[in-house]
Formats: sequence, C-alpha cells, structure tokens
Amino acid sequence: MKATIWHNPKCGTSRKTLAILENLSSVDVEVVEYLKNPPSAEKLAQLYRDAGIAPRDGLRIRGTDAEERGLPDASDEKILAAMANDPILIERPLVETEKGARLCRPQDLVLEIL
Repeated sequence: MKATIWHNPKCGTSRKTLAILENLSSVDVEVVEYLKNPPSAEKLAQLYRDAGIAPRDGLRIRGTDAEERGLPDASDEKILAAMANDPILIERPLVETEKGARLCRPQDLVLEIL
C-alpha cells in the first residue's frame, strides 16, 4: 500500500505518524514536506473531502495569524486559498492512502486508513 504524508519534521505528531508508517513493511511511504511543497487548494479540498472533514477543521490556529485574518469564519474557498498560499495554516499531518485520508491528530488515526 502507498501512503502519502504531508509532513512537518518540526511537529512531534507528524514525526510520530511518520514513524508509524515507516514501521509497517506493507506501506510504501511518500513524504511531502508541505511547507516546502504545499498542496494546491484543489488537492487540499480533495484531502479534506476524503477525510470527511471541512477545510476549517484542517485550519491550524495555534501559532498562526488565522484568527486575525478571520479565517475560522471564512468560506471554504477562502480557507483553502489561504492554506495553499501560506501552508503554515495547514494543520498536520495529513495522510492519504487508497482507503482515504486523515488529519492524524492524534497520530493513531492513521491506522484507520491502512
């Protein structure tokens, strides 16, 4: 099985999720450091749809200026555009497999799509 993780190596939860994936021999892991290679607004919309959550559920508030920018109350399109342009606004880690996608907070949520 292939798993893609949108990863921030500075994030403990992201590192723990990556470790779960790497410890499974049946999983071929693709790591995307999303701060260097941010997903498009369209890709984010697809990931959140596949995870069964709204874009605002994937919006990182802590350590960002999301509240000052009015993003928690913004439209999905505005949130997605902001995330694509400023990837620090993306809550992490996101993981995608053929079984779906998850925002892996806590990291054990990754097991649902393996």
